[in-house]
Amino acid sequence: MSATPQAKAKTPKEKTEFSKETYLRWFEMMYLMRRFEDRSGQLYGMQKIRGFCHLYIGQEACAAGAITALTPDDKWITAYRDHAHPLGLGTDPRAVMAELFGKETGISKGKGGSMHIFDKSKNFFGGHGIVGGQVPLGAGIAFAEKYLKTSNVCICYMGDGAVRQGAFHEALNLAMLWKLPVIFVIENNGYAMGTSVKRTSNVTDLYTLGEGYDIPSEPVDAMSVEAVHLSVARAAERARAGEGPSLLEFRTYRYKGHSMSDPQKYRTKEEVDEYKKRDPIEVVRQAILDKKYSTEKELEAIVEKVNALVEDSVKFAEESNYPDPKEALTDIYVQKDYPFTID
Repeated sequence: MSATPQAKAKTPKEKTEFSKETYLRWFEMMYLMRRFEDRSGQLYGMQKIRGFCHLYIGQEACAAGAITALTPDDKWITAYRDHAHPLGLGTDPRAVMAELFGKETGISKGKGGSMHIFDKSKNFFGGHGIVGGQVPLGAGIAFAEKYLKTSNVCICYMGDGAVRQGAFHEALNLAMLWKLPVIFVIENNGYAMGTSVKRTSNVTDLYTLGEGYDIPSEPVDAMSVEAVHLSVARAAERARAGEGPSLLEFRTYRYKGHSMSDPQKYRTKEEVDEYKKRDPIEVVRQAILDKKYSTEKELEAIVEKVNALVEDSVKFAEESNYPDPKEALTDIYVQKDYPFTID
């Protein structure tokens, strides 16, 4: 097996004990993400979901740990592997599934599909289909929070391939120059589409890219939801104190291909199986049992509840209508009265 992305990752040194409520929240949240994505993959194969579809299976701790470390007022933005984040933040699974189906009841009215999930009510500023396009937007959202003198931060996710974009470096430069309250997160799952990180750059420790801008940067074992929580909590504390951005390299892994059309010929079954030994959901489940926070029967009840929730979301999407064709011309411009005129 080739060197793994998280082989050099450092688990935070703090020995922080998390509560029973936090562990159970992580388990339910991550299982919802996993089950929702499993069903999405099946429905894509049935051609109920069309277009592009990028699944988050294996990376659930990247979102779950950050969600418990931040506040509901903090802002979120990510790339096109974007179903799990809003689900964890509390977006109605029915609205997300309906969006994947392209139905009018979808969270983006059926116009965005898999890659463009948005939920203003949860401060989720979207999945973005342009590689790296969300990175300067994340800095811009953080700029707005600083300008408005709030204590909120923006967490901005990207894939390992996005760090090759010039916009990534421009955003990091301005974020540190202006001490913006933004947490940049590189979800390094080892592959940019089907290309290994080590084939695209001499720098494979991606967190070191922040050091050129004097940004506090660190690698994180993102197969551990506890490690993710601790790293994001530290970064958020710095940002709220006015110390500016952080760059976190979440070393994680996706069990499925880059997208549903990916045959995954660039990696071995043995490599995938090796990562599954550290499945973040199973690790949390075992921790709950070891700490006697819950019983097998109680955890099974959570699984059954989530399964029913996901099936309800599928039924809702199936029964919803497609948008009226006239809707293609709405929501393009924002109508706003300005205190000046443009000649």
